[in-house]
Amino acid sequence: MTALLWVLGILALPVVAFGLYIAFVFVKTFIKHDPDAPDENAGAEAAAKLGLLPLSRLDLDRPGVADPAAEAVLQAVRRGDWEAGARFLAEAGRDWEERGRRVSILGHEAAKEDAWLLAWRAARPGDADAALVNADSMIYLAWDVRGSLQAKNTTREQFDSFHRILAQAREACAEAQALGGDDPNPYVVEMPLAMGLGYSHKDFDELWDQAMARAPHHLGAHQSALQYWCAKWRGSHELALSFAREAAAKGTPGQLLTLVLLEAHFEFEFAHSDLDEDEYYKRPELMKAVDAALLDLAAAAAEAGDPKARRLLPMRHMLAYMLYWQDRYEAAMEQFTLIDGHIGTSPWTYLAGKPRFAERYIAIRDFTAQRVLEAAEARTATTA
Repeated sequence: MTALLWVLGILALPVVAFGLYIAFVFVKTFIKHDPDAPDENAGAEAAAKLGLLPLSRLDLDRPGVADPAAEAVLQAVRRGDWEAGARFLAEAGRDWEERGRRVSILGHEAAKEDAWLLAWRAARPGDADAALVNADSMIYLAWDVRGSLQAKNTTREQFDSFHRILAQAREACAEAQALGGDDPNPYVVEMPLAMGLGYSHKDFDELWDQAMARAPHHLGAHQSALQYWCAKWRGSHELALSFAREAAAKGTPGQLLTLVLLEAHFEFEFAHSDLDEDEYYKRPELMKAVDAALLDLAAAAAEAGDPKARRLLPMRHMLAYMLYWQDRYEAAMEQFTLIDGHIGTSPWTYLAGKPRFAERYIAIRDFTAQRVLEAAEARTATTA
């Protein structure tokens, strides 16, 4: 009997070891590996004291509060009122960043139901705005068909449909570019095609040059181009970081181009599951990049009004995450206070599928809240 127990014990070792490994991965994924880390209840209590929302009240789809104008126009086009969509886009004027945001809103909707867009194009043949929304909608449609899974988990039928629609979208982009004049967005819209269809570096550079000739500091263009240069698409980690460093260096405070460098470093972290975030984000280059981004954000916030304030949200989310890993809890909490409640953006959406990414957000935010309150209590005790 004793011998049998020994055998069963030996056979159980791999199971126990695997269980311990999973526990380690959980700790590394959801909170810092810190023997003095606050428990979940303490963190939740700290977050509540600071006025932060519980998991059940988080919006997982948007980076910030809903845009009333966008919500209204979506309701209108769903009723067939294409003219409301046309006005919505035209009102962006020559604010290329805002125009790109509105194109994305309309393009995403048209990918789901395009009767209103077809009516718009029929009523106004040769309309540059309608052509641009059409091109964007076809790219959204292609990615919806492909799905978000890795290539090994995507079927041949999905890939065939994906590439067929992208080929049609390339023609639609060419039409939008021919009609678009000095608008950079028809070229920005094409950048996902460069990833999906595998443009050569030379062909992508030509596309990039067209966009930059029209808007050399277009943040959305830089963010799209960064994806092309990432190792997961058509570049490498080295090329992505080189591109991002150049983008950050050419921007002036308030243009938010420092965000591109933060995103490049995050892409590197995300691609390396064995990386120690506590060490990685405390490297001098990352500390310097975060400091520069904070200055950039401050300059942009000083002049931002709605809807420009919406442009600050991606930076705030990324900074909250990176400041947490740098143990700069009070600075991180400043960002968490401004973004809390709406987390449908990177880095959170990268970290795990719904609803797990919300759980990780809560773990990181609540850890930060507890550290902030502990520091405040320590200061109070010192001065008492």
